Amino acid sequence: MKKVEELINELSKCYDGEKGSLDFETPFELLVAVMLSAQCTDARVNIVTKDLFKVANTPEQFANMKISDIEKLVSSISFYKNKSKHIKEASQQIIEKYGGEVPTEMEDLVTLAGVGRKTANVVMLEAFNKCEGIAVDTHALRLSQRFGLSKEDDPSKVEQDLLKKIPKKYWPLMNHLFVYHGRAICSAQNPKCDECTVKKYCKYVSKPHEKGA
Repeated sequence: MKKVEELINELSKCYDGEKGSLDFETPFELLVAVMLSAQCTDARVNIVTKDLFKVANTPEQFANMKISDIEKLVSSISFYKNKSKHIKEASQQIIEKYGGEVPTEMEDLVTLAGVGRKTANVVMLEAFNKCEGIAVDTHALRLSQRFGLSKEDDPSKVEQDLLKKIPKKYWPLMNHLFVYHGRAICSAQNPKCDECTVKKYCKYVSKPHEKGA
């Protein structure tokens, strides 16, 4: 536990004040942005949502749109067909079950089409300032393995390992720390180990053949 806190404190020094990089004005806009961001860069999502939200930015508007029209607006996003379908379905669910408002509880959020714990964790924290877990995206999964925090490959199992090993007071910080360190230093391929300030905590820094793992 002590080493875990030391790791978090060191990462915090590097990325102090960093916030989520998705642009949004309302909880629903954030929900849509996070749904679009799966396996896509936040920068690309922000470019798309800048125009998308001028056309539609409420559950009612998306529920009334044809899926083909949503697809045209988000076609530069990876897996845009599935994401368009999920956004429309989730919008309908929000209207029918939650009075047109994005639900504020984890157990309700994960019932929406296309919304898993990763998306729900981000929305809970960024939109409602409620932290009930740690969002595990590709960066969090990769760094969790490299730092020896989890040996799992399934995001839900990785999250459970993180929740056991990381003190709750640090949970709100973790996704941002993982994301920013993963982007800046600890990339999937060719990580910048020589520049890493927390390499002493890394399992793979002394194993060049595994750095791309």
